[in-house]
Amino acid sequence: MAEDRSVHGGGLSRRELLASSAAAGGAAWLLRGLIRPDGAYAADAPSAPPGFPAGPDLYRRVYENWAGEIHTDQLWTCAPRHPQDVLDVVNWAHGAGWTVRAQGKRHGWAPLTVADGTPAATRVVLLDTTAHLTAMSLERRAADGSAEVRVQTGATLEDLLAFAGAAGHGVTAAPAPGQLSVGGALAIGGHGTAVPADGESPPPGHGYGSLSNLVTELTAVVWDEGSGRYVLRTVGRAEPDCDALLVHLGRSLVTEAVLRVGADQNLRCQSLLDVPASELFAAPAAAAGKRTLADFVERTGRAEAIWFAFTDKPWLKVWSVAPRRPLGSRAVDEPYNYPFSDSLPEPVARLAGSLVSGAWASAPLFGQVQYLLAKVALTGDITDVLLSGDLVREVLTGDVLTHLLAGGLRSDLWGASRTLLQYVRPTTLRETANGYAVLVRRADLQWVVSRFADFYRTLLAEYAARGEYPVNGQVEIRVTGLEDPSVCGVPGARPPLLSALRPRPDRPDVDTAVWIDVLSLPGTPALHRFYREVERFLFALDGDRATVRAEWSKGWAYTATAAWSDPDVLARTVPTALRAGGGPGWDEAVATLDRLDPHHVVSSPFLDTLLR
Repeated sequence: MAEDRSVHGGGLSRRELLASSAAAGGAAWLLRGLIRPDGAYAADAPSAPPGFPAGPDLYRRVYENWAGEIHTDQLWTCAPRHPQDVLDVVNWAHGAGWTVRAQGKRHGWAPLTVADGTPAATRVVLLDTTAHLTAMSLERRAADGSAEVRVQTGATLEDLLAFAGAAGHGVTAAPAPGQLSVGGALAIGGHGTAVPADGESPPPGHGYGSLSNLVTELTAVVWDEGSGRYVLRTVGRAEPDCDALLVHLGRSLVTEAVLRVGADQNLRCQSLLDVPASELFAAPAAAAGKRTLADFVERTGRAEAIWFAFTDKPWLKVWSVAPRRPLGSRAVDEPYNYPFSDSLPEPVARLAGSLVSGAWASAPLFGQVQYLLAKVALTGDITDVLLSGDLVREVLTGDVLTHLLAGGLRSDLWGASRTLLQYVRPTTLRETANGYAVLVRRADLQWVVSRFADFYRTLLAEYAARGEYPVNGQVEIRVTGLEDPSVCGVPGARPPLLSALRPRPDRPDVDTAVWIDVLSLPGTPALHRFYREVERFLFALDGDRATVRAEWSKGWAYTATAAWSDPDVLARTVPTALRAGGGPGWDEAVATLDRLDPHHVVSSPFLDTLLR
């Protein structure tokens, strides 16, 4: 029988798809999950740095981030057991001429901790906060149903939300991965997806901005001029300097935070896969009577669109507050309820591996397979699979479909908030991502997504016409509110100065952020060039209607060959976006962080370039 190459020239044949050892190797790398990077610990490590404090365990370890794009030599790493250990290491580093970087779960893309290729000889010590700095306690329950949770910054968000949930408390929104450290999430202003639904008033302790905005106090390592040493200082939310520390990008070291949470809310999450992108992202002038993203957000307040490359129907997740289980909803009592995305079936993983092994033109096939995988697992509908071409059916075999259906349908779930807010495991496909927050009036939400969707669709087609397939993942769109300091319950609190969600003082009508990420497999040819064009389009959006800011943990400042490298974006565009509207912002935050660490012990060459 002739080999089927009907998708695109240069794509996989059936034999290549099922038998390629390169594809199998690529799949193992992409789905490596919690496997340590090669050479994580060295048996023949050199002697420890002279005078290093005796308390914390010290070893050499490779640093590798989520997508594997940042990979270092073996660097000195230690696991502090107490906040005092952190302080001792920082003071030693100051005297010895070293720097200190905090690392959590390394689930980030940007080089905020260390840069790719950092050599072993670099005089830097990484602090693994996740080994021991994980304590948490319930500090206070208020009569209004809110509470305060004290947590050390090495704890994971999954453990924090489980701890709060066990006491009957939760948050409105949170990042989808649970295996993020609290410190890492706060450092970059981690967020979920939520704005007030039509007629919704948030209960006390609930807000629609970042997790950093929930902080009521924190403890950080700061320089004390009087003693000539670094000390641990606890700063309340209304006190000077706190607003600069809430989102610090790794330019400070926070050991503990207290967060205000609210009475937990049960949620319902419905997955829809039958709304065409042309309808979901329709232009406002053509949106009447259509199922638009703005319409779903208006009704429920919580939505996420996942639009697989080269497909026409996104996976739309819509959350709504539901105190009691709706008829037909499946009750769940633990997070991570989409096993088909947590652990791809072997033929799908092999297809992903073939992409990183060089079959980049198979991106349209991969996008179609990802969409159909989600549709079958969520709805049980296999019609589109049966009507697809041979290659799709070769990947989504009868055995795969049977396995997906055996897990039970998951298009309508109900449970405590954390069970539906966290749905990305460390074992999911390791993709790279760019990221931007587009701040607009709520009424302009649909304008933003329609403008972006038209541009993205056209650009993707232009690249494909030239035989280039830079995107093989998905577009992800979320919507949040901006930072409202009153949510933390501390009079006089100010919003985090470096948060992408900090309001513009001159534009109180701007109340919404549209988060736009484009995901693809690391190393995809032409990807940085594609990302550069997307970035330029977004930063050029109508300045009267949109303020565009970088999503700190993702990719930005693109040249044609690299991220975080465009000198104009680093020096002008990114700071200007956080200066927009006047009031305290970029310059005050940079000055405060410099004053709190004048010797730049807790810094890096990249941060010194960015924060100036």
